Amino acid sequence: MLLQSIARSRLLKAVFNRIPWAFMRSKSDSPMNVFNRQAKRLQKNRAALLPNADDYDYLKDEIARRIVDRLSDVSRHFPSVLDLGCGKGHIAKALTTTHVTSLVQCDQSEEMLKRSFINPDIPTKTLVVDEEFLPFDKNSFDAVLSSLSLHWVNDLPGVFQQVKTCLKDDGMFLMGLLGGETLFELRCSLQLAELEVEGGFGPHVSPFTEMTDIGNIASQTGFNLITVDYDEIIVTYPSIHELMDDLRGMGENNASWSRKNVLRRKTIEVASQIYKEMYGDDDGNIPATFQILFLIGWKPSDKQAKPAERGSGAFSLKDIDKIDFEK
Repeated sequence: MLLQSIARSRLLKAVFNRIPWAFMRSKSDSPMNVFNRQAKRLQKNRAALLPNADDYDYLKDEIARRIVDRLSDVSRHFPSVLDLGCGKGHIAKALTTTHVTSLVQCDQSEEMLKRSFINPDIPTKTLVVDEEFLPFDKNSFDAVLSSLSLHWVNDLPGVFQQVKTCLKDDGMFLMGLLGGETLFELRCSLQLAELEVEGGFGPHVSPFTEMTDIGNIASQTGFNLITVDYDEIIVTYPSIHELMDDLRGMGENNASWSRKNVLRRKTIEVASQIYKEMYGDDDGNIPATFQILFLIGWKPSDKQAKPAERGSGAFSLKDIDKIDFEK
């Protein structure tokens, strides 16, 4: 039956908070095989073929703009750039000749790639490429950019290593992907609804990378001058139905091997009620949180600034109050 009160919702939330998060992980035997890459390719192809496909580009366009904003903060021009997992060319929409000279766009979805935006001022080549297996030669690019693509790869450390290999010395890797707090409202509502209706739950929202993970992976891969930060974007929807429809339209529906293929109508009804009771506003709308993790890393080079040797400073921090900065 539908939950009748906020108190009941809070009780279920307390139960949810005691459920080990490990149960949400993939049941695959290999930790490097969380996602069904073929399913993701098909989902993206279907999304690209929708008659109103452009209506779902708002989030990806916004994140791509933020990627390019970070690129603009780097006072350098990058002659040859790879857009890894380009989708429909969201990064290319924001790029100018100030940033790059030439661009290579690649994506595993051939239908997305067919509809990719081509900047008329930037010579562009498009390639169907699985982001987990990069075909590029060593030292091919001055920069690799990636926006909302790499949260679907299984072997993220392996991809980082391949990116580092195809970068030139002192080349930059700049990416943004969905982080662990993404869609926590939807995840909580669906799992509470399944507990209410079916007596158990399965993963309906894919597992996402944590902020500390990408920094550690970049460091272990050998990138230098690593910067990690995040943004949270909250999008308001009339109900859970519009949210789930938009996720499908973006090609961002669940692609983990352990996902449940069927979501019962009754469960969706209960989840919709829980969502509104726990997170909805006074107008009946619901928020959806998208956490975007951004990483900048540089391939090592002799040109890069190096930290001073330990003990080489002219002053000790303990004597900072004694320093006359006006001299």
